Amino acid sequence: MSALKAQKVTSHKVVVIGAGPAGLMAAERIASAGYQVDIYDAMPSVARKFLLAGKGGMNITHSEADRLFRQRFYEANDWVSEWLNVFNATDLRDWLDLLGVETFIGTSGRVFPIEMKAAPLLRKWVHRLKQQGVEFHVRHKWLGWQQGCLHFKNIEKDVFVDSNAVLLALGGASWPALGSDAQWVNFLVSKSEFRSFRPANSGFECKWSQYFADHNKGKPIKGVCISLAGDPVDKNKVKGEVMVDEKGLEGSLVYAHSASIRNRIEERGYAEITIDLMPDLLKEEIVSRLNQPKGKMSLSSFMKKKLKLDSVKSMLLRERLSNSEMQDSKVMASYLKAFPLVLTKCFDIEHAISSAGGVKRSALTKELMLINKAGVFCSGEMLDWEAPTGGYLLTASMASGYYAANGLIHWLNER
Repeated sequence: MSALKAQKVTSHKVVVIGAGPAGLMAAERIASAGYQVDIYDAMPSVARKFLLAGKGGMNITHSEADRLFRQRFYEANDWVSEWLNVFNATDLRDWLDLLGVETFIGTSGRVFPIEMKAAPLLRKWVHRLKQQGVEFHVRHKWLGWQQGCLHFKNIEKDVFVDSNAVLLALGGASWPALGSDAQWVNFLVSKSEFRSFRPANSGFECKWSQYFADHNKGKPIKGVCISLAGDPVDKNKVKGEVMVDEKGLEGSLVYAHSASIRNRIEERGYAEITIDLMPDLLKEEIVSRLNQPKGKMSLSSFMKKKLKLDSVKSMLLRERLSNSEMQDSKVMASYLKAFPLVLTKCFDIEHAISSAGGVKRSALTKELMLINKAGVFCSGEMLDWEAPTGGYLLTASMASGYYAANGLIHWLNER
């Protein structure tokens, strides 16, 4: 009580907490309905994780058919589809066009801004939000409620805010240094209303020899396929790239399988995968090429000439095969077509691209308002869903912000 007596309480019509893609999209939708919106964020500037994700090339969404797009969200497909009913990948591209951001479709079907960076897009977006009257309050760490008011810490100062409605876009638990530290869990929801955060789109630990790790960490293994028994996400025949890490394996193809690999590890303590190092050749063709005379060439030179096998793949074979097995064309072909790996642990969630888990669907109304907290809506990665990379995560995050904003507008209009 003393803190509230000592501090002025600021009143806002609508407060959005969290200035990532979900929060910014929610703010834009609410402002377009004629409501004054104030955005609060803990960081010195907005959308830091968004900027980091777009540093190497901003994959904004995916161009595949809507029916397929909606199947990319694992057990949350039905829930996410509700959000996509009001804002889908096509709507996102139209929205970008109105923002003045041209896009193109890459060979993989992924959609990118022409400029390939997140920063120009974000600048235009923030400028448009300010033109709509949206106010930004950075360096305001949300600490929950006190005496019915939102309580923020701004540097060393306590700030108290009264609001008619609140929309939360607080993120998950990956890359906490960029603002999503999940501390909100402690005062927002009970254990029964929340599923613990786990790494998503993550790398995994496996056992390399020190020699292999020292010589190959940070190097890609290109043009390969990963197979997981049962093909749970229909990705076993998808060709892509993996990256050798000192402790294991990561990269886009690993991320595509990461939810299923993580679930296997949680169930069994490990996950077995195989890597097809030469998906464009049948096993019989590999045997035939390896049986050709090699003359005075070394085995490495011979494999490079006949199979276009690079040094990383060659060293990977030597990780498992003895000298005599390396001379056996059938054994070599078997390992080239199905190199076995046992993955034992996810990389730390702090370094995962995203997180799984969050506020459960059962804790929310259909419009994404907390059942136990009237007028408080949730969106983005703080909800219990996950998505692979490829534009799905970003599209659904923004769609959830738009959807929750509609719920908040409806709730306010009724009052």
